[in-house]
Amino acid sequence: MFAAWLFLAFFGLALAGVPLLYALLGTTVGAIVVAGLSHPLETIFLSFIGGVEPFILIAVPLFIFAGEILSSGGVGKRIVEFARVLFGWLPGGLGVVTVISCTMFGGVSGSAIADTAAIGSLVIPAMVARGYSRGFAAALLAVAGTIALLMPLSIPFLVYAFISGVSMRTLSMAGLLPALATAAALIVMCMWHGKKSGVDNGEDRSTPAQIRAAAKDAGPALLMPLIIVGGIWSGKFTPSESAAVAVFYGLAVSLFYYKDLSWRHIPQLMLNAFSTSATVMLVIGATGAMAWLITVEQVAVQMAEWIQLVATEQWMFLILFNICLLLLGIFIEPLPAMLLSAPLFLPLAKHFGMDMVHVGVVMTANLAIALYTPPVGGTLFVAAKLAHAGIGEITRHLWPLIAVTFSVVLLITYLPWLSLWFPRWLQSL
Repeated sequence: MFAAWLFLAFFGLALAGVPLLYALLGTTVGAIVVAGLSHPLETIFLSFIGGVEPFILIAVPLFIFAGEILSSGGVGKRIVEFARVLFGWLPGGLGVVTVISCTMFGGVSGSAIADTAAIGSLVIPAMVARGYSRGFAAALLAVAGTIALLMPLSIPFLVYAFISGVSMRTLSMAGLLPALATAAALIVMCMWHGKKSGVDNGEDRSTPAQIRAAAKDAGPALLMPLIIVGGIWSGKFTPSESAAVAVFYGLAVSLFYYKDLSWRHIPQLMLNAFSTSATVMLVIGATGAMAWLITVEQVAVQMAEWIQLVATEQWMFLILFNICLLLLGIFIEPLPAMLLSAPLFLPLAKHFGMDMVHVGVVMTANLAIALYTPPVGGTLFVAAKLAHAGIGEITRHLWPLIAVTFSVVLLITYLPWLSLWFPRWLQSL
């Protein structure tokens, strides 16, 4: 009963438009006061502080800063040009270029919002000029931008590694095949749309010289994920240290190689990163306070008992798992949703014999969908702003894309080898 009241109160505040930080803290304090619990309110403060103390979380603001640097410089432009040269000849070529560009830039930034903003500002004007509707262009960008969450430098992966104790080294590679599967599904949709609408039959094939020139230009940008992930995998540096390397490399490439960023831009980028990071860390702290209450009141045990009554087999649990994550993600952004739900679901997943790396990929893939569904819809609103399109216009084109991506999520859920094969293969070398 307490568990149901707690979540109803939280979702009620979220639906009423209360900022997430205050919704989390208000629900936690309100539950203690209204239910007459004996917990001292000072414990909430201590849990809040404890939630942001782990050293690994220093990587979060650093990765956010790296994303700001790369999205403000010319890295995105060069990645888009490289993708256009390679794949622009396909039917629906500009749509294909959008998906591939988002995938490659996501491997550099690790942030869905940065991915959407950086790539969208380049591809949406070209798509509209080619004849694509603004609604389709925005819908595709909003969905493709979330592929970043499954790429090796994913910030949600970092947070999940902290919560679960799973090796970031292994997790960084686990999302790669699911990310490529999502990209492949969206590419097929783009080719179908290009043929059906007749707006984009593709360009002429590029010459080998053009391909070499584009590869040379984009090479330094594309090397970044290889350096970072390679360093983590080889043990040269930790996830926290890798974030510092990402910032250093991003500055070096943008300031000295491409020279499309100057020192006078850095203070504003630092300010932007600080503002975003402060918001994220405050929410992490508030989530830590609620997680403490959930733990001491044995909410996870209550949920486990209920789920075990309803789901007696692993496949039934996985259905409920996906539904709960999708519903949670509608109201909450991926990072706080991960922080809130992981302590509840991880014990249940262990009970059903699931691999914790696979669970992390499934959680991230589900929560990524939340970024292009209202009312939160971070990438949806960024794409709508860039395309100057209304949410209603975008939504008409969004449903088929959601159906495709959710089908991929089901594959990821019920085919664990998609997440586990690649890191295990690397470990065997």
